[in-house]
Amino acid sequence: MITPIHLFQAVGVELEHAIVDTSTLRVRPIADQLLKAAAALPGAVGDEEDSPGWPGSVTLGEVTWSNELALHVIEFKTSDPARSFDGLADAFARHVAKANELLSPLGCMLMPTGMHPTMLPDRDFQVWPHGYSEVYEAFHRIFDCRGHGWSNLQSAHLNLPFHGDAADTDEFGRLHAALRVLLPILPALAASSPLREGTPTGLMDTRLEVYRTNSARIPPATGRVIPEPVYTRGAYEERIFAPIYDAYAPHDPGGVLRHEWANSRGCIARFTRGTIEVRTLDVQECPAADLAICAGVAGVTRAIIEGRLGDLGELRAWDVEPLHTILLDHIRDADKAVIANTRYLHALGWRGGPTTSAEFWHHLIEQATPDLIAAPARVTLMAILDHGCLARRITRALGPAPGEGKIHEVYAELAACLGQNRLFGV
Repeated sequence: MITPIHLFQAVGVELEHAIVDTSTLRVRPIADQLLKAAAALPGAVGDEEDSPGWPGSVTLGEVTWSNELALHVIEFKTSDPARSFDGLADAFARHVAKANELLSPLGCMLMPTGMHPTMLPDRDFQVWPHGYSEVYEAFHRIFDCRGHGWSNLQSAHLNLPFHGDAADTDEFGRLHAALRVLLPILPALAASSPLREGTPTGLMDTRLEVYRTNSARIPPATGRVIPEPVYTRGAYEERIFAPIYDAYAPHDPGGVLRHEWANSRGCIARFTRGTIEVRTLDVQECPAADLAICAGVAGVTRAIIEGRLGDLGELRAWDVEPLHTILLDHIRDADKAVIANTRYLHALGWRGGPTTSAEFWHHLIEQATPDLIAAPARVTLMAILDHGCLARRITRALGPAPGEGKIHEVYAELAACLGQNRLFGV
C-alpha cells in the first residue's frame, strides 16, 4: 500500500540544462549519447519501456537523468519525493559534475539559464528520436517545434504534493489557490533569459514570454498561463482538461496527447501522482540558486495555506485577468516590476502602497519564518533580491549592445558557475 503524502511532507524538483560545445557554446544535440553513457555507470537503473540501446531515463540513486523534446537538453530530477530540500542542491551539483565528466571527451558541457542566448532553432534544433517519440512527433506536427517556445527552453519544475482532491480534504484546493496567486511574481526571483538569438529582448524572462505563446494554435492548452480559479478535481476536469482535450482532438485522433501534461499552464494539477507542478521558473546558474528559489516558493506557499500570510479565502476568489496583468509586468521587468495593484498586495499581507517586486518578496520571505525557509536558502534568496534576478545580473555583465565575444564570455562564466555550483555576479 502506498503511503499518502500530504501537503508539504515532500517535494520534487526537476532541472533542465542545455548541452553545448565547450569551445563555441553552440548547442549539441547529443542527450541520447549522454544518457547512454550514464546507463553504463555503476548502479544505474534504466526504464524497461525505453528503446533498446537508447535510454530516455537513467536513475542514479537520488537523482534521475532524462531526455526532453529537444535533443540538446538533459533533465535532472529527484528520483523519489524528497522529504525536505536539505541536501538537494549538493545532490544535483554532483550529478551536474558527473554529466560534465561524461561530456568532456565529446568536447561538450552543460550550460545553464532559461534560454540558450544565441541558438537558431532552424539551424540547431533536433527532436528526440527514440522512445516516447510519438508524443514529441505529435507536438512537432501540430506546432512546428522549431520555434523558441518549444526548442529553446530550460526550466526548473517544483512539484508540491497534496492528498485527495475532494472538498472534504481540500488539500488540492488550498494548494492550488496559493500557488496560482504567486505565479505572476515568480519571475522576480527566477527570470534568467534576457537574450534571444544573440540580441537583448527588453524582457527579463524571454523564456516565459515564448512559453506563454508557443501553443497559440491550441489556445486552451496554455490559456493565460494563470490557471482558472477551480479547487476540486471535478471542476478542474470540466474547466481545464476537457477544453484542452477537445481542442487537441481534431489534430490528435489517436489521443496521444490526451494526458494531464498536455495542460501547459504555469502550474498544472497532476492528479495521477498527487502533485501540483510549478512551471514558471527559469533554471538558474547553479543548483544552489535553483533549490533556494524552490524552497522560497514552497515556504511562502505554506505560509499562505497555514494562515501566516494573507487571506487564503480572499485569494481563492481572484480571477485570471488581474493576475495575468501582473505576470506580463514581471515577464518584462522581473524584480524591478512595480506592483500597483494594492488589492493584490494587501491580500498577501502588505500594508503599504505600490512597491517593487523585490521589496515585496523581501516582505513575503520575512513572513515565512525560518521553520518554513531554512537559513541556507534564505541567505541565497536575499543575495538574489539584493543583487537582482539572474537575468538582471547577466544584462549588467553584458553591458549595452553586447557583441558575440561578450556574450560568449558571460555565458562561459555561467557554465563555470553551473559546474562549480556557485552564484553569478553576487
